[in-house]
Amino acid sequence: MIGGIFPVFNKEIASISTFDQKPSGVKCAGFDLRVFRWTQVMAFAIEEINEDTVLLPNISLGYRILDSCASPTNTLRAALSLAVGEEETEPGVSCLPAISALIAESGSSQSLAVAGTLGPFQLPIVSYFSTCACLSDRSKYPTFFRTIPSDYFQAKALAALVKRFSWRWIGAIQSDNDYGRHGVLAFKQEVKKLGVCIAFVGTILRTYPVERIKAVVEMIKISRIKVVLAFVPEGDFYPLMTELVKQNITGIQWIASEAWITAPRPSTPEIYQAFGGALGFVVQKMAIPKLKPFLRGINPYKDASSAFVREFWKSMVGCKVVLPGEHADDSHAICAGNETIMNSRDVFFNVTQLRVSYNVYKAVYAVAQALHQLIFCQAVGEKTAQPCLNLADIQPKQVTDHLQRVSFKNQFGDDVFFDENGDPPASYDLINWQLRDGQVQHVTLGHFASTANGNYELSIRERDIVWRTGNTVPISVCSVECPQGTRKAQIKGKPVCCFDCIPCPDGTIANTTGAADCIPCKKEFWSNERRTECIPKTIEFLTYYEPMGIALTVVSLMGASLSMAIMLIFICYKNTPVIKASNSELSIFLLFSLFLCFLCPLTFIGKPTTWVCMLRHTAFGVTFALCISCILGKTIVVVTAFKASFPGSKVAGKFGPMQQRIIVCCCTLVQILICVLWLKISPPFPALVFKHSNRKIILECNTGSEAAFYAVLGYIGLLSTICLILAFLARKLPDNFNEAKFITFSMLIFCAVWIAFIPAYVSSPGKFTVAVEIFAILSSAFSLLFSIFAPKCYIILIKPEKNTKKHVMGKMLNVGQ
Repeated sequence: MIGGIFPVFNKEIASISTFDQKPSGVKCAGFDLRVFRWTQVMAFAIEEINEDTVLLPNISLGYRILDSCASPTNTLRAALSLAVGEEETEPGVSCLPAISALIAESGSSQSLAVAGTLGPFQLPIVSYFSTCACLSDRSKYPTFFRTIPSDYFQAKALAALVKRFSWRWIGAIQSDNDYGRHGVLAFKQEVKKLGVCIAFVGTILRTYPVERIKAVVEMIKISRIKVVLAFVPEGDFYPLMTELVKQNITGIQWIASEAWITAPRPSTPEIYQAFGGALGFVVQKMAIPKLKPFLRGINPYKDASSAFVREFWKSMVGCKVVLPGEHADDSHAICAGNETIMNSRDVFFNVTQLRVSYNVYKAVYAVAQALHQLIFCQAVGEKTAQPCLNLADIQPKQVTDHLQRVSFKNQFGDDVFFDENGDPPASYDLINWQLRDGQVQHVTLGHFASTANGNYELSIRERDIVWRTGNTVPISVCSVECPQGTRKAQIKGKPVCCFDCIPCPDGTIANTTGAADCIPCKKEFWSNERRTECIPKTIEFLTYYEPMGIALTVVSLMGASLSMAIMLIFICYKNTPVIKASNSELSIFLLFSLFLCFLCPLTFIGKPTTWVCMLRHTAFGVTFALCISCILGKTIVVVTAFKASFPGSKVAGKFGPMQQRIIVCCCTLVQILICVLWLKISPPFPALVFKHSNRKIILECNTGSEAAFYAVLGYIGLLSTICLILAFLARKLPDNFNEAKFITFSMLIFCAVWIAFIPAYVSSPGKFTVAVEIFAILSSAFSLLFSIFAPKCYIILIKPEKNTKKHVMGKMLNVGQ
């Protein structure tokens, strides 16, 4: 015996108990032709099995089908009645055998009630339309099976559909039961991974008053959402559908759950006005050709006691069947008895697109296969088919165990089996509502199924889809996708799909649309103006081609040329009194060192390399040390020369040319030793500096050792200070030709330049640091050149009459007299 529970009537009529008489039985209304066909498919499948000589040979299956009125309470009452076999259905029949398996139910809430109650008794339950993912929990529902995929898979399919068309802001309608709540929850969990937001969740139920239905309609209108998911059974959704049509709310793209997308009642041109173009997933369809004659053979006059046949006949023919001996009322037309349905074109007889009916068919065959393996201890189709178990000894737990292991290919080529959770393999067709020849057609335009690697694949013929909004895919977003170069900025108090687009800050980019964050560029790169890509930073150094480099080069070469010109003048006029009085040898050495000092800035211009960096700093240190050493020698000569003019002085004899050369060489040698140590320990090297500018990389020479660099500068400063002190002491000596005051003046300028250089050098950014150093070199070199040699050149070239021994020695002689 196999039991079946179906919601043949979809609404229970409420009654109030007065407690003064026995309560009347449950009354239901709303006969559902679609569900009645499910009951007939069960009966057809059992008859087909009974006629099969291979499956359960010599054994006849019986069945009992009860109505649930789509109510969990009535479903549980019917299930308990079937499980214990104690309901009296006919006079004289006091006890019917208990069922071995139960085919139930369509609603998830009803199945939860039955599975939770009968599960501990190990009675197997096979559902044909309950999809709630919660029913896959084997710890709570150990005997529950189903031939329709779980909402866990449907949620994945719906999420894949939403992702395919880039919908990011959608609404949801759920039924106020386990099916709707768990379905929407599973869907929300899936789309959350995709960054999709649910704008609202409306809750409806067929028993809700009109005010609550209108409140949901108002919610939809206020939200202005363009895409709405309805995870609702047909019976619960229909009142909302009619209200939406009544208020002429169109322009919404509806996404349907499998519970209503192919339901016949809402598939009318009237409902199509608001729901045309709806998309939804359903289980695969199948044609059962032999079923059609069986359905056309239904007749209340053949078997008046058959369940629900009279209601079916009333719905199909339009009259009430009254058999002989029965009382007839005037509420309905009485059938004459010659009515027929053989030529009816009602969709009830269309057996080419069976979906839920096919699930019922598979459920019956799965139970039959389990019973066969249990009774005959072998698979269907093997030669020997002798029972190994007494039918009276069949226990529900044994049927459950064999049902879990069922795996067969049915006559239509489909594999029927259950996984460890009692679920079948996931496979859906994508349905699109289209209006053809004035009729709503459920057109299959895609497929969703699991792949071999455990993933899921969605295929859609997008060009054939009819959209509610026209020929283009509807756009449903809270905020438009952020363009490249911007990032999302969450709006406080709004879902994550509602955001502002903020331009990326400097140094970061967003090279994709809808970027959540800006990507920082590597330190060698910087963002372009549009913040869409990282471009290499400009490498900056002082070049010969820029105005500053050209100017400094010209000034440097002018200084070097001027030094050479003055040197030639000194060589040409070396025998004149002015040249002799200024110590021609040291003067030429000094001019040569100044020549080198003027050429030294050229090493500071151009791209720094390892050799250039080592050369520029050491050349600077050595040339200036040589220059100051020569000036120091000249200063000592001036002081000793005038000291020697006093009677008895022997200083001049002790400080001759040899001693002057030794001073110059020794002072310069010290600087050379410092530079050698510098190059040996930590030499200068080219380095990329990023801190001065975000858009530029400064290529400069790193000093390597700061101590060595400042030691070089310090040594030059020491020599300069000694020169300045000696020259200052000799400034009041006879002044017709007193070099001391010129040296004092030149050294004052020299020291001022280099004292000002240090803070300017430290604070100048990038290539301006090099420019400051070059400026200091050229300024100090020109101060020495003009201060010391300009007066001499003036006398030699402009006032040659003063270039006499008498004039040079005049004041000194006056002082001597």
